[in-house]
Amino acid sequence: MLVNILLLCAGLAVLVFSADKFVYGASAFARNLGLPPMLIGLTIVAMGSSAPEMFVAATASMDGMNDTAIGNVLGSNIANITLILGLTALLGAISVSSKTLKREIPLMLAATVLAGYLIHDGMLAHYEGIILLAAFLSVMGWFIYQAMTNKEADIMGEEMDAEIPKDVPTTRAIMWIIVGIVLLPLSAGWMVDGAVGIAKIYGLSDLVIGLTIIAVGTSLPELAACIAGVLKKEDDLAIGNIVGSNLFNILAVLAIPGLISPGAVDASAIDRDFYMVLATSIALAVLVLSSGAKQQLTRWHGILLLLTFIAYQYVVFTAH
Repeated sequence: MLVNILLLCAGLAVLVFSADKFVYGASAFARNLGLPPMLIGLTIVAMGSSAPEMFVAATASMDGMNDTAIGNVLGSNIANITLILGLTALLGAISVSSKTLKREIPLMLAATVLAGYLIHDGMLAHYEGIILLAAFLSVMGWFIYQAMTNKEADIMGEEMDAEIPKDVPTTRAIMWIIVGIVLLPLSAGWMVDGAVGIAKIYGLSDLVIGLTIIAVGTSLPELAACIAGVLKKEDDLAIGNIVGSNLFNILAVLAIPGLISPGAVDASAIDRDFYMVLATSIALAVLVLSSGAKQQLTRWHGILLLLTFIAYQYVVFTAH
C-alpha cells in the first residue's frame, strides 16, 4: 500500500511539474518564432494543460485499461467545471468578456455531444477514434485561422500575451520541451500504477479509478492556472483554461483509447458519467453566456459547483 501511495504521489508531482515546464518551453519557443500570443494560448498552452490527461490515457490504453482512460477524460471534464471552477469562484466573482471564449464554449458543447453520440452504443471503435481526432484537428485549424486573421482586440489575447514567457533563450525553451516530453510519459506510468494498486486494494473498478483519483490528479494544473489567473485579474484566461482543456480532452484525449485499444465502454460511463459531463458543460455555458449584464461566476455559483462535485463523487463511490 505504501509503495502504491508513493508511486501515485511521485507520479502526480512529476506529472504536474513536467506539464508546466513543457508548456513553458513550448510557448516560449513559439513566441521566439514570432507566433501571435492568441494563437499560442489557444493551441500550445491549451494542449499543454491537457498533456497529463493525454499521457495517462495513452499509458492506460497500452495497458488494456480503456475504462481508466475513458474515465479519466469524463472525470477530468467534470472535475474541471465543478471542483476547479468551484474552488476558483470562491476567491471572488469571475467576470467574462472575451468574444473568443464565447465562441469556444459552443464548440465545447458540440464536441461533448459528438463524443456522446459515438460511445452511446457501448463501443469506442478505431474509426470513432479517427473521427474524434479529425474533429480535434479541425478545431485546431479553426483556432489557427481565427488567431491569424482576426485582428479585433480581445481581452483574452491581452491576458495570454501577459502570461506567455518573454526573453527566454531558444536553447532553454527547447531544453524544457525535451524535459517535458521525457518526464510526462514516465510520471503518467507511475501515477497509473500507483492508482491501480490502491484501487485494487479497495476493490474499485478501472472506470472509478479514472473518474476519481486520476481525474482529480490530472486536473491539478488547471487548478493552479485558474487560481493564478483570478489572482492576477485575468478572469477570461482562467475560464478559458477550463473550456480549452475540456474541449481537447473530449476530442484529442478520448480519441487515444479508440486509436490504441478500441473496444467496449463501461455502461456506467455512458448512462451516468457522460450525462454528468454534458450537464456540467451546459451549466457552465448557461452561467457564462446567460448570466446577465455582468456575466460572472459568483461565490454562490462556486459553492453550488463544489456541492455538485461532492455529490457526484459520493454517487460514484457508493455505486461501484
